Amino acid sequence: MKSLFAPNAQPARLVFTTMVIGQASILLLLWLFYPMQLFPSLGEVVRSLGDLITTQGLIQELWASMTTAIEALAVATVLALAISYLTALPFFRPIAYAASKMRYLTLTGLTFFMALMVSSGHQVKLSVLIFGATVYLVTGMTSVILTTTQEEMDHARTLGMSEWRSFYEVVVLGKLDEMLEVVRQNFAIIWTMITLVETLYQSEGGIGLLLYKQNRYLHLDGVLAIQLVILATGAAQDYVFVLLRRVFFPYSALGAA
Repeated sequence: MKSLFAPNAQPARLVFTTMVIGQASILLLLWLFYPMQLFPSLGEVVRSLGDLITTQGLIQELWASMTTAIEALAVATVLALAISYLTALPFFRPIAYAASKMRYLTLTGLTFFMALMVSSGHQVKLSVLIFGATVYLVTGMTSVILTTTQEEMDHARTLGMSEWRSFYEVVVLGKLDEMLEVVRQNFAIIWTMITLVETLYQSEGGIGLLLYKQNRYLHLDGVLAIQLVILATGAAQDYVFVLLRRVFFPYSALGAA
């Protein structure tokens, strides 16, 4: 038990899991028996969740949003990797710098320009999501590249590698696990934006549109139920990314230990 209150301690997995389950159980019991006036009760949320699933197509809407989010993430990841890796050439570094600063732009004003450039609502949604995710991914990925030390590059050169081969081995292959972590961390950006774009372009539905309708008619139990579904979906996706990192880059756990 002392390890739970000691700075920088690493408690055993069983102890930590038990602690998480215990804290979550306490919160659920407090919500069940001592609900706050501001929020609907746990029973109301559960009933609303059942109604959303059976009569309003929550699962189908979630699937529509998830496929759109994954499609946007895949394209954004490829673009961000290309822009980030090109920083090896000084000529392209201003592009990466400009892309990282574009994360301060508001998407509300960009949707109009996106609509002028593409022909369908789906393409507009994808364009907005891809843009929003790419600028954040570039910021994280260039930061990973900048952590490359001179010693790492010199070691590759002493092995007789050319500059391009050194870059490929040290930066591209050597930091793939960190790039995957950047993707994991920034996937949440897409979920925060998807409710906006699905509200603006409603032809394909989505969980964002369903959330908007619940919010519009002040169905707070439905709003909270959908938010919990989104939270659970995001937590599951986080776990998938962590699992992929352990499977494909098992050495990454050595540095984190």
